Amino acid sequence: MNLSEHFTLQELTLSPSAAKAGIDNTPDATVIANLVRLCQTLEGVRALVGAPVMISSGYRCPALNEWIGGAPNSAHVLGLAADFTVSGLTPRQTVELLDESGLVFDQLILEFDRWVHLGLSENKPRRQVLTLRKGGGYLPGIV
Repeated sequence: MNLSEHFTLQELTLSPSAAKAGIDNTPDATVIANLVRLCQTLEGVRALVGAPVMISSGYRCPALNEWIGGAPNSAHVLGLAADFTVSGLTPRQTVELLDESGLVFDQLILEFDRWVHLGLSENKPRRQVLTLRKGGGYLPGIV
């Protein structure tokens, strides 16, 4: 099932961790609606960077989120967040481009210099840009 022109429900729900743990990561209709909204934003990312966006983590049902040690209030559980990389760009370059754009988001996080987390909000977006380093917690901005 396509959620947008370039993103499918399968790639936004695929989880080797869920398969390994025997967890059903099937979203309900509310989460699917959120995933459609998220994919519209990811289409904006794709247009901005001019390259494919590879999703490493999208929706996580509550059981999966707990099993992997995700934050209890993670936007992934609502279908409002995705972790990704962009072909031909480092995660840092991607975050810098998105930070300088007019793209609407709640959180944009450079995680361990390995991937980008983009989260939306059910409320007014904060457009918060953070960096996450191993053992250092979240730091404001691109560090």
